[in-house]
Formats: sequence, structure tokens, C-alpha cells
Amino acid sequence: MSEDARTPVDFWFDPLCPWAWITSRWILEVEKLRPIEVRWHVMSLSVLNEDKEVPEEYREGLAEGWGPVRLCIAAEKEYGAEALGRLYTELGVRRHHDRRKFDRAMLEEALTAAGLDPELASAAQSTEFDDAVRASHKDGIDRVGQEVGTPVIEVEGSAFFGPVVSPIPRGEAAVKLFDGVVAVASTDGFFELKRTRTRDPIFD
Repeated sequence: MSEDARTPVDFWFDPLCPWAWITSRWILEVEKLRPIEVRWHVMSLSVLNEDKEVPEEYREGLAEGWGPVRLCIAAEKEYGAEALGRLYTELGVRRHHDRRKFDRAMLEEALTAAGLDPELASAAQSTEFDDAVRASHKDGIDRVGQEVGTPVIEVEGSAFFGPVVSPIPRGEAAVKLFDGVVAVASTDGFFELKRTRTRDPIFD
């Protein structure tokens, strides 16, 4: 099948979320085995929860979330969506695998590793990009409703939150999950399928 025939898969993420990180690595695994093209977009847990009653500890964590989403939007505007995907990978490895904070040194390092100008790290402290963050977030969340989190995925007009999974499915297991999730999400009138999480995010 030609590159032009690949099916777009739109993926909204917040770099802060470990569950979205696992899902993002899963969709890249699927991209190796299915004729899909992942297109990256920014959403924000800080925006999603700003008017909601959440525990104070969680709200303090959300305050950290503004910097990386501003940076991602700035990188997308400067370099395009493909660079956004590269930057997300570099941010995610340092955040979720290395357990580092989104400080200036980490952001500059991630930008450099993604082949982008490290000076762009200044965008993390700039409110200049907040309207664009909100617009990108709204674009994703409007497809699924407010009672979800990150990631949001849309495939051929069917949008859904998740899947939330741990550890990262690989190989044929990744494809099996993709086919099942898309089948469920594209079913008219289907809204919810859920069970209690019994493990923490596992990064391999």
C-alpha cells in the first residue's frame, strides 16, 4: 500500500500524563504494522481541570503542566507537526523513564535531541501560546466530551479517550488492541467500557 493510502490517526496528548505516554508508544507500534499515519496534537490537563474540584496535590502537579504544552505548541508553530512528534518522544523519555522535572535544562536537552533550537525552551514561560494551547485542546476534547482525560484519538471520524493500558502492547498484541478499539469506537451509540486499574504505568 502506498504512503498516500495511509489512514490518518489524530492523537491529542499532554506530556504530563504517563498513561498518555504509554498509549502514544502503543500507537507508534501499530504504525509499524498497519497503514496508518499518526498526527500529533496538544491537549492540556491543566486546561481540562482548571474549573474542576480536584485534590490540591493534583492541582499543584497541573501547575507544572503549562510549560511543556506551551513548548509543544511553539515547536509545532515553528517546525510543524512532525517535529512535534519528535519533541514529545524526547520529553516523554526524560519525564516518564528518567523521572525528571520539566525544568529549563530538561526542556533544552529534549529540544536539542529532537533537532530543534534549545532556545525555544523560553516558550514554556510565555503566555503568548496559551490561546493556541486552548484551541488545540478544545479541538480534541470537543470530539469526545468533557468527562475524559488524555489521550484523545480519532480514526476515520470515530473519536475516543484512551485506551488506558499498561504495559505497552507490542507487535501483534498492539495491532489486536487497535483493531478492537477502533471497532468499538466506530459502533453507533457506544459510549463506555471501563474497569478499575490494578497496576501503575509500566514503561519498557
